[in-house]
This record gives sequence, C-alpha cells and structure tokens, in this order.
Amino acid sequence: MDSGIAFHFGPLTVRWYGIMIATGVLMGYIVAYYRTKSRGQDPEHISNILVYSIIAAIIGARSYYVLFSFNNYRGNLQEVFAIWHGGLAIHGGIIGALIALIAYTYYKKLDFWYWADLLVPSLILGQAIGRWGNFFNQEAFGYPTKLPWAIYIPPAKRPLGYLAFTHFHPTFLYESIWDIIGFVLLIVLARYQLKQGKLLPAGSILFAYGVYYSSGRFWIEGLRTDSLYLGPLRAAQVISVLIVIVSVALYFYRRREVNKE
Repeated sequence: MDSGIAFHFGPLTVRWYGIMIATGVLMGYIVAYYRTKSRGQDPEHISNILVYSIIAAIIGARSYYVLFSFNNYRGNLQEVFAIWHGGLAIHGGIIGALIALIAYTYYKKLDFWYWADLLVPSLILGQAIGRWGNFFNQEAFGYPTKLPWAIYIPPAKRPLGYLAFTHFHPTFLYESIWDIIGFVLLIVLARYQLKQGKLLPAGSILFAYGVYYSSGRFWIEGLRTDSLYLGPLRAAQVISVLIVIVSVALYFYRRREVNKE
C-alpha cells in the first residue's frame, strides 16, 4: 500500500501530503486572523489574501521546481501537473505568495510592509506543518546516517548511489523543528516591535524571517540528496544567501527611512 495515501473516499484518493499542506494553511490562517483582529484590522483581508496567495504559491512552487528539474519532465509533460507526487519548491511558493501580497496590498491601498509582518509568522508555521507531507511521501531526506533518529527509507525511494543504505537524515524533521522555533521567535519579536517602532519598522518581521529561515535552510539543504542545482551549486543555498543579503539591506534601508520621518 502506498504510504502517502490517507484514505479513499469513493473514487477520490486523499493523500497525506495534501492533508498536511491543508493543515498548515488552516493553522496559519487561524493565527493570522487573530493577530489581525488584535491589531484592530479588518480580518476579511486575511481571507482574501489567503485565496490569492495559495493559488500563487502553488503555481510558484511548482514552476520553480519544474524549472530547475525540467529534464525529469521533458518526456512526460503531464507529470508537470501531478503535484501530489511531490515537487513543490518552497522558495518558489514564497515568491508566488509575496507577489500575490504585493498585488493585493497595492490594489487595496494597504501598507505592504505592515501586512507582510502580520502574515510571516503564519507562513513559517504553515511550513513547519506542511513539511510532514514529505515524511508521508518519503522524500526530502538527507544523506545516510546511523544517528538514533535516522529514518528508514525503502529501496524504491532511495536515490541512485545510496541503494545499499537503509537509514537517512530526516531533513524534513530538521526544517520543521527549525520553523517551529522560528514561529515562536517571530511572535515574540512582533510583540517587541509594537514598543520599538523606530528600531523595528514595518517590514522588520519579514526581514527577520528571511534571515532566520534562510540561515537554517542553507545548513539543512547541505544534508539533502535531492537538491535542485543551479550549475554546480545547490539552488536553495544560492537563494538562501541572496535572501539573507536582501533582507539585511532592506532592514537598514527601512530603518533609515523611518528615522527620517
């Protein structure tokens, strides 16, 4: 039996991957909804942003993955749309969601930086939960290891060159734990931001997320066996470095602009 299948409902096959992604989205929505209400903002914006961001994130995540691994789909183009088989790159999803948020806040004449700060704790929480979809799909694991928490991977799921090994780094677990810790830190930082507007201007929580998540992802990506590559470099590590640089630069730019006012 396919371990990725949760249950069948008539002709419909419900997969654990989808359940975990949906759970992550729901928990993120709940957190964003109550944070928005506590700030005296209209929570209807959260529902609207959620719809647009989900669509944009799925398109971005799949497009990013297919772009960097197109040779795997060249002879089987219908597989490009089979997202239930895995193959959603989080960096592509983040880019897609950010584009949707920029477009929505521009259209509604809202402060993008303010709303980004409201939403990024929900994003990293959703990532922490959604990562468990990789567990059920038996993907996104790392190199072989004999550590006590190593995960068993059946032969059919092992990458070429590692068929003789049985247990591997559960890198999806590492990232999930890293994201949960990040969620707590961002919530604490957001509360501090309310008292330190000059030190932490709008956008600071977004930038903190960029630095924190990317730092962990850079390390975790180095353990994985299924990385997407940009030439000889791991694409996720390149993107992570760029995100850290841009986040730090934008933080100091935003802080300087706010202090001028």
